[in-house]
Amino acid sequence: MRTNALALAAASAAVVLLAAPPPAQAARAAAPHKCEKGEVDSRGRSSVDGTELAWDEDSKFDDARKHAISVWTAGTLKQVRIKPDGATTYADLEWRDANQTGAGWNLVYGKWDPNTGTDYLWLNRAYLDDGKSRGKTEHRRRVAAHELGHALGFCHKDYGNGLYPSVMWAEYGLIEGKGINGPTPNDVKAYHALWG
Repeated sequence: MRTNALALAAASAAVVLLAAPPPAQAARAAAPHKCEKGEVDSRGRSSVDGTELAWDEDSKFDDARKHAISVWTAGTLKQVRIKPDGATTYADLEWRDANQTGAGWNLVYGKWDPNTGTDYLWLNRAYLDDGKSRGKTEHRRRVAAHELGHALGFCHKDYGNGLYPSVMWAEYGLIEGKGINGPTPNDVKAYHALWG
């Protein structure tokens, strides 16, 4: 009889624990960071074809491209296969260089440009070339990682008072200030929420 009373007491305690709401601090830490301007991460707004992103390149910034692909395929980020375009495949994304500072390009270091057919990922030499304001390897790598994030379907993330660091922040100064060089744990969560 005592065993049954202990089992009943333990089961009752488990039900009470399961019904209790999580502490506010834990709920805030688990919340995903939001996109800016009401946007959402989207497979439909990506360069990915099924679960594959085939790329071609015509950019002088090979190191930045290699870095971006490396960080977006590291660890558990394997659901989207990012591979070079081949003789039997159609490029989903082409890496290109721009050299612009005019309308639409003022202080724009890189840009993902979705199109019908092949999308473009532009790296802006006007800022990223050696001797320019962001003309160092670390800047080129950050910009390439950010823009490849857009090609994977990720929108600009809300700053959130710094609670949710992301390579997808719109403000480059924030990414640079936090030393972010690729997907953060928040970006990894967003990746798995979008791609599984």
